[in-house]
Amino acid sequence: MIVKGPGYDFDQLSDDSKPEDLTHRPNAVFHRQEPPLDKGQGRGSCSVSRGMHLLLFFLVCTCRGSLHAQDLSGIVVHAYVSQGFLYSSNNNYLSMKSSDGSPQWTDAAFNISDSLADNLRVGIQLHMYQLGQFGGSNVQVDWASGDYKVNDHFGIRAGKVKTVWGLFNDSQDIDAVFLWILLPQGSYSIDHKSFYLAHIGGDIYGGFSLGKRAGTLHYIAYGGQSTIDLNDGYIQTFADLGLQFTNSLGGKTYGADLQWETPVRGLILGSSGNWLAADGTAPAGTFHSPAYLVSSMYGKFSRGKVYLAGEYDRIPINATITLGSTVIPFVQDGRSWFAMGSYQLSKKFQLGSYYSHYIDKAADTTQPVNYSKDWVVSGRYDFNAYFYAKIEGHFLHGTALGYYSDTNPNGLAPNSKMLATKIGFSF
Repeated sequence: MIVKGPGYDFDQLSDDSKPEDLTHRPNAVFHRQEPPLDKGQGRGSCSVSRGMHLLLFFLVCTCRGSLHAQDLSGIVVHAYVSQGFLYSSNNNYLSMKSSDGSPQWTDAAFNISDSLADNLRVGIQLHMYQLGQFGGSNVQVDWASGDYKVNDHFGIRAGKVKTVWGLFNDSQDIDAVFLWILLPQGSYSIDHKSFYLAHIGGDIYGGFSLGKRAGTLHYIAYGGQSTIDLNDGYIQTFADLGLQFTNSLGGKTYGADLQWETPVRGLILGSSGNWLAADGTAPAGTFHSPAYLVSSMYGKFSRGKVYLAGEYDRIPINATITLGSTVIPFVQDGRSWFAMGSYQLSKKFQLGSYYSHYIDKAADTTQPVNYSKDWVVSGRYDFNAYFYAKIEGHFLHGTALGYYSDTNPNGLAPNSKMLATKIGFSF
């Protein structure tokens, strides 16, 4: 068995890599791109009590001294646990009482994978989180699949598979690999991630060299079934509209991602398309969403201590909610983009910033409820190979994302400031 350490062996990864076993990339030739740490920056359940959460954190921390690499037939194990805190002015954010200061944000994951043959790898990742009213005391299967790589041009995965879309979709639940505490919420809403994060089905993937002067193309195509978990923010949104679901919603999904590793060292360009449909029945009515296209165009540049990235996404939804004989349109045309950058000031300290912009083109775009603009400044300090801390400031304009009426009963101010902090452990 290999208990990977320290810190997912970041020092042994290339500048464009991240821990494949946590991000569901065993033996794949196609690697998602986000800021690597150290070198340029780098969703079945069982009940778990709050006391068990604390016990998990304590055991992981106290056992860190025994985390040494061991070889038992190629088994690889990774895990991380983090604790966050939010403090905001004016409004309560992400279903927390953040205006009073809230520590109601715990996140942990554990995965294990094994090579059954030279080209065949299987694995599973378990994930637990509590984010305000979302998540809770249950452990979810984040992904569980087999991956067979024929050659560098073709491979296949099947099971519950992370959905590749944009720069960060298939890794957005892995805090340990990011500088950022919150990714740009217009593109990667942490309270809505269950529907987009993974699908039950299969992928095909591979890459082709275009020559030294033209770079390399990487592709992924996939199909399957996606689910909106009952602890997702969408369920709270439906409840606010009068539709209380007791069973998960879901529908077919299929899509593809094409990424060009350009001949300019460190420069990656790509585009994704993901078609999703969703249906669900509640005691009081139904929800129906025909298939809609979630599209993305993105790019990143990573060289040395510098990391730059940007993305443009569109999520148009034209769905209906039926309550008895009343049909309520559920229409959105979300357009979002972000630009981010970071710099590795030292081996242990990294500083970065991003601007995220979201607007609902299907509504009155002059109203704060239909847009969100977020200026962010972030810092991360790695105490050693296992422990890290983050701090992040948000300057929020607009209330389209992350706000819920039950935690803001007196209404919302159009602007807010927020401080976020996190401590984490990973191996």
